[in-house]
Amino acid sequence: MRGVVQGVGFRPFVYRTACEESLRGWVLNEADAVRIEVEGNDGSLDRFLQALRQTHPPQARIDSLEVSEVATASDAPAPEGFEIRASSGQAERRPTLPADLAMCAECLQEISDPRQRRYRYPFTNCTNCGPRWSIIRQLPYDRPRTSMHSFAMCGDCQAEYGNPGDRRFHAQPIACPKCGPQLTLLDAAGRPLAERDLALRQAADAVGAGRILALQGLGGFQLIADATSELAVQRLRERKRRPDKPLAIMLGPLSEVRRRCRVSEAEAAALQSPAAPILLLARRRDADGVDDIAPAVAPGNPQLGVMLPSTPLHHLLLAHAARPLICTSGNLSEEPMAITARDAVTRLGSVADLLLTHDRPIVRPVDDSVAHVIAGRLQILRRARGYAPLPIRMHCELPVVLAVGGHLKNTVALSLGESVVMTPHVGDLETALSVQVHRQAIDDLIQFFGVRPQAVACDLHPDYASTRNAERLAQAWGVPLVPVQHHQAHVAACVAEHGLAGPVLGFSWDGTGYGTDRTVWGGEALLCDGAEYTRVAQLRTFPLPGGDRAARQPRRSALGVLYAIFGTQAADAAGAWFTTEELGMLIAACGRPRLFPRTSSLGRLFDAVAALCGLPAWVTFEGQAAMALEFAANPEVRDAYPLPVRAARGADPAVLDWEPMIRAVLADRAAGLPVAEIAARFHNALAAAAVQAARMAGCRQVVLTGGCFQNAFLTERVQASLRDAGFQVYVHSEVPPGDGGIALGQILIAAKKLNSKT
Repeated sequence: MRGVVQGVGFRPFVYRTACEESLRGWVLNEADAVRIEVEGNDGSLDRFLQALRQTHPPQARIDSLEVSEVATASDAPAPEGFEIRASSGQAERRPTLPADLAMCAECLQEISDPRQRRYRYPFTNCTNCGPRWSIIRQLPYDRPRTSMHSFAMCGDCQAEYGNPGDRRFHAQPIACPKCGPQLTLLDAAGRPLAERDLALRQAADAVGAGRILALQGLGGFQLIADATSELAVQRLRERKRRPDKPLAIMLGPLSEVRRRCRVSEAEAAALQSPAAPILLLARRRDADGVDDIAPAVAPGNPQLGVMLPSTPLHHLLLAHAARPLICTSGNLSEEPMAITARDAVTRLGSVADLLLTHDRPIVRPVDDSVAHVIAGRLQILRRARGYAPLPIRMHCELPVVLAVGGHLKNTVALSLGESVVMTPHVGDLETALSVQVHRQAIDDLIQFFGVRPQAVACDLHPDYASTRNAERLAQAWGVPLVPVQHHQAHVAACVAEHGLAGPVLGFSWDGTGYGTDRTVWGGEALLCDGAEYTRVAQLRTFPLPGGDRAARQPRRSALGVLYAIFGTQAADAAGAWFTTEELGMLIAACGRPRLFPRTSSLGRLFDAVAALCGLPAWVTFEGQAAMALEFAANPEVRDAYPLPVRAARGADPAVLDWEPMIRAVLADRAAGLPVAEIAARFHNALAAAAVQAARMAGCRQVVLTGGCFQNAFLTERVQASLRDAGFQVYVHSEVPPGDGGIALGQILIAAKKLNSKT
């Protein structure tokens, strides 16, 4: 049996099922599968196979079940019963492990019951929950190959581990207060203050008193603070150097979430799933809701990023603190998470007042996943804990390709047979530390699966840190380097996720991407077929004053748009954003194309319209202005600004001409029209233009991809308009629509190019 069949209680399930049918034989883990040999009568064997297919553990995923009959050797003794044999690591390694699993109800009941020996033990787990990817060192999945190998089981744990009737039968991370990991509370300088349960209680009390805690969680350090204290949240923001970006909060149980947010059935299911992601939820504003979350948690944002506690440590901390808690990544802005106590003291000692650590080593960093529900379906925005490294099925055999992803929201991917494994979210490769983590993620993936890639895929941008690393690896291994255009990779990721065949029209709308004409793309309609694509439509280009700096300064994008329409007279409308000297230099430079790049980026057009509407001209994180424009939009407004699609000329693509729309925005602003109506008309214009462009392209299969489709309002409007026009529309679910998903697309394109040469 192949698929996700290790670390989910699969061998114990096989053991019990075989014993129920009085079958003889054995089961063992191999590096790529679970192998079973059984002997018995036909009826029992048939029922056994049916159980394997239909009643396996809920977190298992069966990708293939190969059955064959073997002759019994005449001189071999008949097996006397059924057994779990020692694992074999001889086979080729394949993805068989689940992601780290949130705490199950049975374990939660145990840690809450004073009569149980694991009462208040923060490392309680069983075959249905607990750490997996964050603790395993190599396949197959057995305790000696995990970071639990140094914790010898006590007699009680050994008895549970060996009892077929116990849910901890062959649970590899099994532990208890006698024999398992323990907590230590440190001050900011790393000096011990308390241990075990006292450490946890003192840490929770400190958070309640307004102090900031660095918590060593399942896959790395997190920063914890009182989410109801404006002072504590502001202090955390100042120390973490994160002035505006929303902070996630931890609440529990679900009834507490419902008191503060609107929660649909799909959202409740996601929150309570074994993945337990951070979920973006709409705040309640009615009289029956509770509004005790500090404004600084998510300033100006109608949503909250909410998670339920996913580990026993989080459950215990939240219960003792008895209030909503900030739970955000343990890092400074732009840096990776700390995963060791020593690193946390060095890097977080200036942020946290206390550190709650433990002695179970974290093998690899795993951040929290982020998701939201669009049109009733879950869409992952950051793929990490709970989802990575679950393999993505590709429906065809692929060569072994390593894809190094992009520069922002980086992830790394590796193809293995018919599956692709993606690392958890690495982050933006803006610092030396982040680049180091990116390289470690590659080394870990290659060593863990013991493969040598046949090719390395990367972004087309020559200056990305990931591209430079790919060049080094391809040269060292003597294999082809396959650069993939950024927006083609976005489309290919969605194609791969849905297993689409034939030509596909992809609307790839995002902030930035290196184009084949050396301009900055980002508002593209690509007709893709196999490894080839044609740029059938694009957003009209405009100059981008300052290049990459425009991502944090919407005023620059607005100036570029105004200059494209009014030339030097753009200074009249942009004077409030710049000093006279700045404006003079920028206007002069806009007239010299070699100084500033031109862009077709829809993300930058979002920024421009936001600035024209009076929303912030400066932001502290990319996408902040676009989010403000999304949140401002009135969903009741259905009319749209004019956004004509000019037909293609010769080899040039069709053009979405935003000039009539921008002129209308300026006129409406001058007339005092509310921003809510302007924002809605802007989104509706993009949806109408997508239908025009799709009709011109003449392709019925359409995918929506790129960072702009993290915008729920835009996605729902575009998707509905295209479906109403008769198109089949596909959006992301398993991988993010933003740059966190492009490594998957890079693999698909590189694999197709390799296969075309053989």
